Amino acid sequence: MLSILIPTYNYNALPLAEIIEQQALMAGIVFELICIDDGSFSEHNKENQNINSLTNSKFIENIKNIGSKANRQRLAEMAQYKWLLFIDADSKPKSSDYLINYLKETNQNFDAVFGGFAYENNLQDLNKTLRYTFGKHREEVNANIRNKNPYKVIISANFLIKKDVFFKISNQETKNIYGLDYLFSSQLKEHNIPIKHINNEVYHLGLDNNKKFLEKTRKAVEALNYVNKFQKIKTHNISLLRAYKTLKFMRLKKPCAWFYKKFKTKLEIQLTGANPNLFLFDLYRLGYLCSL
Repeated sequence: MLSILIPTYNYNALPLAEIIEQQALMAGIVFELICIDDGSFSEHNKENQNINSLTNSKFIENIKNIGSKANRQRLAEMAQYKWLLFIDADSKPKSSDYLINYLKETNQNFDAVFGGFAYENNLQDLNKTLRYTFGKHREEVNANIRNKNPYKVIISANFLIKKDVFFKISNQETKNIYGLDYLFSSQLKEHNIPIKHINNEVYHLGLDNNKKFLEKTRKAVEALNYVNKFQKIKTHNISLLRAYKTLKFMRLKKPCAWFYKKFKTKLEIQLTGANPNLFLFDLYRLGYLCSL
């Protein structure tokens, strides 16, 4: 028995829902599929209403935007089964055995299973080079590597988790702000939640353009600064936060912030170009964190 939960915002989730429904029917499992749009009032929702005609499926529109964290919380509260499968609407399963691969893991001694991300090998839109490059080099990681440091590469766009464990972690999270994967991973580690990574990727289709991704990056850094400032993170594998604390200990926080403010525009020009450099992207994030 499986609750398949698809959070969406201003995106056509019907193609994904149809794929998942067919896989569930082929597997012969007891399932439900719930998709909630977080108050986008998008034209896509006319198409998303067709999800209601799929087997054991429903589509709901929030009357206002409540944020991604609260939207996931609402999905979980509506779910009736023990296992929750979260998959973002702008994704597409890489394997025709996507659901079966996850179901095999429910008989193991793990409370959460992460399938991973994949990216197509050809990028058509050069205005999305930064998101694509970051995804290809930082998120598209084989499960063998992810399992060596299991709490480091946590992607909440494609994972299976026990319902009671989700609420145990989710209820301890903080205010509803963008970029809380940092906190989610640290909470999993802090509570010693047994997790496993498998090669059961979804293709990430809805890539942000360079400008939008930089904006989201700054919001994620702000979220990290917030949870660090209020000591929400007690144990972690976050490289950015470790680098920040090292600079702070060495009294180099202010020079790093100065570097960011002075070279911010030049860094953004490079990062939004045809060949973004991820080392400079790391400096950009670290500098911004130091400037907060």
